[in-house]
Amino acid sequence: MAKREAKPTVSTTAQQLLVTYEHYLTDVLDLRPATIRNYLSDLKLFMAWCEQTWRGGDTEVDFSPERVATPTLTRYRDYLQRDLKRKPNTVNRYLVSLKRYFSWATDMNLIPHDPSRPVKLVAQTPRPPRHLSDMEEEALITAVAASGNLRDVTLITLMLHTGLRVSEICQLKWEHVVLRKRSGFLCIWGKRNKYREVPLNITARRALEKYEADRKVDGQIGPYVFVSQRTQTKLTPRGISFLIAKYADQAGVKHLRAHDLRHRFGYRMAERAPLHRLAQIMGHDSLDTTMLYVRGTPQDLQQAVETIAWE
Repeated sequence: MAKREAKPTVSTTAQQLLVTYEHYLTDVLDLRPATIRNYLSDLKLFMAWCEQTWRGGDTEVDFSPERVATPTLTRYRDYLQRDLKRKPNTVNRYLVSLKRYFSWATDMNLIPHDPSRPVKLVAQTPRPPRHLSDMEEEALITAVAASGNLRDVTLITLMLHTGLRVSEICQLKWEHVVLRKRSGFLCIWGKRNKYREVPLNITARRALEKYEADRKVDGQIGPYVFVSQRTQTKLTPRGISFLIAKYADQAGVKHLRAHDLRHRFGYRMAERAPLHRLAQIMGHDSLDTTMLYVRGTPQDLQQAVETIAWE
């Protein structure tokens, strides 16, 4: 998160407006204290900038929402970008905070219309998802094989070879698993209960077959594929995130989230399969989402420009 301006000074009038808005955020919206602090901090910074901008000589002008026009907000957007050198996502956070305030001020009839409505957020080029490298994947698999149990090995193998969402892994039941001699698939109900069949390659099939056989021998087979060893109930997203973080730490793979295993599958498949088929496997409603996996990582782009180097 970008560093905020250090305690901007505003007039007594502006302070009173902040207190009134704080009551709304607290009593009506019942937001978390941290969220309220962020909204008020963003708004206070804008108020301080307005009062400084409006000041003429020795004449001070208190902040008032009626004095704010759309060009005021666009100039402030430029100030954040050019003078404070804020990144686009930080600028957009400030603007969203102001849009929320002026929408409320309009609803409360403090101003006749919302000046922030026409103000556009700063356009951003989507960043490609976290790309797990070949060496990092190998280190992760080695770590779970060395210190994990068969459940954890199967879990990570399946995530890397199917691209399932964490929530879909949690809901996976044995009745959803179809294993055949040379093929197999998973019956998945994803976002908005949309059904799809996810094919299983031989690596995923063998991992599931071995895990299922082991569960049956122990007499622990139940409806869900992946269960907590302590409670014997289905694993939760939090539990899976904990497991991935534990093995990532052992493998020396930094900043790895459970969802990054889905991204790893998407990257690898995008090199081998048409996008429309990858979208079908991953349960994407739009090819725009799948296109993220053909965007080059910084390493990809570096390697590309190195191909025309003179040295």
